Amino acid sequence: MASQEQDLHFESFVHLVDVTDQSALVAWGGFFLRQGDDGWSVVDDDDLPDGRTAAGTIGVESAPYGPAVVDVLDGDRVVASASTADRNHVWVEDLEPDREYRYRITVDGEPWAAGECWDWQLGADGEVGGLAPSGRRYDCRLRTHPADDDAVPVAVLALGDYGVGITTGEDGRRQLAVARTMERLMATHLVRAIVTLGDNIYHGEEDKLAQSGDEDDDWFFTFYAPYRYLIDHLPVYPTAGNHDGADEEANDDRAQLADNFHLESRFSRAEAAGRASRDPGLFYRLRIGRLLELVCIDSTFGDDEGHHFFDDDEHRSWLDETFPTPGADGAPRWQIPFSHHPAWSAGPDHDGMVEQFDRLVPLYERAGVRLVLAGHEHNFQHGRYGDLHHVVAGAGGKLDTERPTRWSEGGADAWAGTAHCLLIDADPDRLTVSPFGEPGPDGEPVPLVAEDAHGRAVDGAFVIGQMPNEA
Repeated sequence: MASQEQDLHFESFVHLVDVTDQSALVAWGGFFLRQGDDGWSVVDDDDLPDGRTAAGTIGVESAPYGPAVVDVLDGDRVVASASTADRNHVWVEDLEPDREYRYRITVDGEPWAAGECWDWQLGADGEVGGLAPSGRRYDCRLRTHPADDDAVPVAVLALGDYGVGITTGEDGRRQLAVARTMERLMATHLVRAIVTLGDNIYHGEEDKLAQSGDEDDDWFFTFYAPYRYLIDHLPVYPTAGNHDGADEEANDDRAQLADNFHLESRFSRAEAAGRASRDPGLFYRLRIGRLLELVCIDSTFGDDEGHHFFDDDEHRSWLDETFPTPGADGAPRWQIPFSHHPAWSAGPDHDGMVEQFDRLVPLYERAGVRLVLAGHEHNFQHGRYGDLHHVVAGAGGKLDTERPTRWSEGGADAWAGTAHCLLIDADPDRLTVSPFGEPGPDGEPVPLVAEDAHGRAVDGAFVIGQMPNEA
């Protein structure tokens, strides 16, 4: 897309927002960047050129770039298409379950994002570089989810507390490094989705580049740039954290979260089918074949401090139906709840959310849940409560290297002060949880080595097998 100003560059982005077993939600947009005496900067939403509005340049509310067509291809054959003239996203229907496709976007008769990508360059030590051609191009592919009754093994990636912005010093360097690890894991494993554990967009005085997350320009360094070669292949399934709303921020960023993650387009369908409960709050369950169901739990506060969304009557009813007794007809083999705030935390900064023990943990135990995920604490923790494994993975960008101080109270068996993501593999007999840190010198992901309460090295990865009565 050409700009009317010579000092502007428009960088096109592609976003595979969602997939089901028979459809895909594809979106497109981009960012204007201005070159000045001090280098490149992202143009603020309030200063957009070329007739753009303050609604931004990407997401549901962005003004259309022109009539668009999305084609899905099996080899060289177009198997499905969808078009629009009034928005920058579209659902493509009538796809086959568990099948890989290529896709392409055409806007005003021209291929969208078809050339060499310009990416933000960082030095080896994380120092700010600038915008430059990167030598990389989009290879737009998607894979539909398996059908609900198909017990094919699947994998997902998970990370929390990540959206710090890649140019924010050491935190930003870590965020980009973990993103590179995720790209490599996506290339070597059959990963179906990315799960976020909250604090998707960080802001505040310590992050000068993203004072808030309530405008599109805040999302360039914090989401679209670091994960651009992931989100064209994999849908991202978010949960909200305290830094995504007004819990601890000057601005409530929920509206922008809904815009850029297309929450209405995605979960209104699920809500009609009983698979989601929203507004206020965000609760949904995502089925990926017969083996895996991910359940988003909104652990943030409602209008009143101390009142959690999971206390609302409507959400309580939904939660009760979502976690039935084991063996219910059509129930998934593995059900994994994920939220931002952990029920268990050994610190050093945050206690576990005790309200979850009364209102949520009994539901998990009743349903035979074996694994629950959370973020919030900026480290890695793994522990067990009976047969339930609990993991904190809150160091996708933010990191606290101080050791936990409440091992017993937080139920922790292992800890690591390392930036990381999780690879979760599900097959009929086991769940395998593997945390990975930054890439090594050869570019390969490095498995995370944890420590126990006595400082002894332990494997960060672990396997959850069958219960004795399931064998």
